[in-house]
Amino acid sequence: MATREEILQNFDPNGIGVDNGNLLGLPFDYESANIIVFGVPWEVTVSYGFGTAAGPKRILAASRQLDLFDFDNSDGWEQGIFMAEISADIQQKSDDLRQKATIIIEHLEQGKLVEDEPEIKEILEEINRESQALNQWLFEQAKTAMNLGKKVAVIGGDHSVPLGYMQALAELYPNFGILHIDAHSDLRDAYEGFEFSHASIMFNALQIPQISKLVQVGIRDISQGEVNLIKQSEGRVSAYYDPMLKQKLYAGVTWLDLCKQIVAELPQQVYISFDVDGLDPKLCPHTGTPVPGGLELEQAFCLFREVVHSGREIIGFDVVEVGDDEWDANVGARTVYKLCNLMSLT
Repeated sequence: MATREEILQNFDPNGIGVDNGNLLGLPFDYESANIIVFGVPWEVTVSYGFGTAAGPKRILAASRQLDLFDFDNSDGWEQGIFMAEISADIQQKSDDLRQKATIIIEHLEQGKLVEDEPEIKEILEEINRESQALNQWLFEQAKTAMNLGKKVAVIGGDHSVPLGYMQALAELYPNFGILHIDAHSDLRDAYEGFEFSHASIMFNALQIPQISKLVQVGIRDISQGEVNLIKQSEGRVSAYYDPMLKQKLYAGVTWLDLCKQIVAELPQQVYISFDVDGLDPKLCPHTGTPVPGGLELEQAFCLFREVVHSGREIIGFDVVEVGDDEWDANVGARTVYKLCNLMSLT
């Protein structure tokens, strides 16, 4: 087995991105990498557009087109980044359950209740059970990697996928916060009956007591119930709504000043959960639930830089809801690489 020094000596960072099954064509494997990336091709509960289950494969393919030089961490690739093999079994189960979830959603859209039909209720129970199994799988994968001293990143799939990873982090960090970029607040309790819905990820995250703070940025499509939950959270949840952020920018407040204000609310250890629909839809138009408005990519990167500049530690991240499209994947790949490089600086 080659040592890290041998790997670095034999790799040309200026060469073409090799199709070797790893992100950016990097030469690392599980043992030699410091960051392990898990692609989770799961979108069972998506309630609008489909295609995010293809996100990991799309990002993997698009990443080979990226140059390795990064303005924030020019040698960041040397830390070692390895993307584990994407599970075909998870992809197949997602496809199968997605069809069953559609039956439930159509049933609800007709004004009927799940309890009205035993067959519908049985399908819902199966989906909730299999979603929990996925959470447990990712929990175990992340915990194994972190026990080896590695950091972990997750690529979705829909936004439900990182919960198991968050639960694994909670066993390692007694107090951490989530910096959440999204068009949606994702604070619904079992949306459409799905206990682990993509629209419930942050509601479920708040059930983890070690998560002391949730700071949401870019929110612009939200229910009254979610607004009430935020107001009643006694400061545990802070929302920086997109219209309010834009209004401050129009009034002359700088984005950097807003970033400093946002980051000041976070504890020392920070997990970043990045739903790409938090961006302007021109950047990821094929995301599952696009909403007009949102951040520019460089605005998001500026916010992440401020986490680093503040002396806080990025303990992990996810990038989710990337659509089944080459351009979306290009943006997603750049986001994953940027966050890997920033995480290694903390």
